[in-house]
Amino acid sequence: MMGGIMALTDRYNFENLRNEAEKLVLKELEFHLDTYPEPICRCNECVLDMAAMALNSVKPLYRVSLLGSLYTASAMDEKAYAISVRKAIVNAIEKIRKNPSHDIEPDLDQ
Repeated sequence: MMGGIMALTDRYNFENLRNEAEKLVLKELEFHLDTYPEPICRCNECVLDMAAMALNSVKPLYRVSLLGSLYTASAMDEKAYAISVRKAIVNAIEKIRKNPSHDIEPDLDQ
């Protein structure tokens, strides 16, 4: 291309590209943080680490359109997917709880 390479995001609108798994993971993480039987650091860094770790271990559910929303909604309702999200959340919470990425005093909610 003459005049340089145009960035893909300058040429196409990615605004409607969404990972629906993110909503489900965050909802499930919120539930587990509220009900977890062990003390957990709830600082911003730890909670973001938990969310990222869980999202990296579940199948993404990207969509671009309303039809894609319907497809991902049905996939999220599948029992096996819901179980995989719960397992990913519990594993992420335990890993971060035992190995927080900070040395400061944790924000434990007991």
